[in-house]
Amino acid sequence: MENHQLEAFGWTAEWQPKWKNITEQSIVKGQMEPARIVADHGQKYEIRSERGTSWATLSGKARLKASELRSYPGVGDWVAVKMMNEGDDAIIHEIVDRKSLIARQAAGFETKEQIIAANVDTLFIVCALNHDFNVRRLERYLIMAWNSGVNPVIVLSKSDLCDDISSYIAETELIAPGVPIISVSAHLGIGREQLETYVYPGTTIALAGSSGSGKSTMINWLTGAELQLTQDVREDDSRGRHTTTHRELFLLPQGGVLIDTPGMRELSIWDDDGGLERTFEDIERLKEQCQFSDCQHKHETGCAVLQAIDEGSLDRKRLENYHKMQREIRFQMRKERIAAKRNAGRSSTSSSKSGKRSRQEWRKEIEE
Repeated sequence: MENHQLEAFGWTAEWQPKWKNITEQSIVKGQMEPARIVADHGQKYEIRSERGTSWATLSGKARLKASELRSYPGVGDWVAVKMMNEGDDAIIHEIVDRKSLIARQAAGFETKEQIIAANVDTLFIVCALNHDFNVRRLERYLIMAWNSGVNPVIVLSKSDLCDDISSYIAETELIAPGVPIISVSAHLGIGREQLETYVYPGTTIALAGSSGSGKSTMINWLTGAELQLTQDVREDDSRGRHTTTHRELFLLPQGGVLIDTPGMRELSIWDDDGGLERTFEDIERLKEQCQFSDCQHKHETGCAVLQAIDEGSLDRKRLENYHKMQREIRFQMRKERIAAKRNAGRSSTSSSKSGKRSRQEWRKEIEE
């Protein structure tokens, strides 16, 4: 099967075995075509296939099989579709096995995963060099990236507005050892060549960052077209106005594709798959030197982590955020266990007839 047009959207030889597996198991053999989700508009998806652009919906059977939100397609997913109306519309029957999935805990108290992007190779974590700069938030993004199986690159945007770039880079290096850090200015054309080293045919790049960090400007800059609306940020606090409202995939003239995502000022970690340890490698290494194997790094004698803080080689705020992330992940995992029991029909008798609970009931059960 030739897929010359799909190659522009990231189709490579590595997808062939996965596609073969789907077609061999499909009940509509011979009628399935590969396509990539390029935009998510809620009930409908915009896809790109060999036929061009189409609108797609999930089949009834696929919707019934979807036991959780990650079972639904997301931007960047490769899917098996059956074309309708001469290719204008399509039905999504299967999701091709993903090689990576960027997700977070959706905003709000309810335990719900939100898909950010699928099949991403590199995540550009964009942080503006203004009031938006926040190393604690960068640590959260790094955990999300490592958990997702993608390679993070920190992009410090709007460098033309900063008088002391080197100090920001040095501060970032302390919390992201070994992670590439690139300072850019779309306005002055600085840093583009460094970004483009990660962009080539067959690769998928995703952008993540707060509103006003400059993601939409970077999209226009890298594509060479005004594809995304941009708005100025408020001068008093550098906050943006949520220019991007949905996830969307764009072709890059250099080859490869770029996925833009709405600004995320609230970033709650969905799960932990080694991301915490990768992000806080310095603390993890120091732990091995502690006197006690169960050292909590709070007030214990012989704690190498606390000693590093006293000596000035480790920032106390970094340790505080490490503890905070540990608590948040433990809390999230308890929420997931409770939600799993409820979905399996083993919920407490205190549940209402609608199956919903108050915040107090949720928190009480999670904390038990």
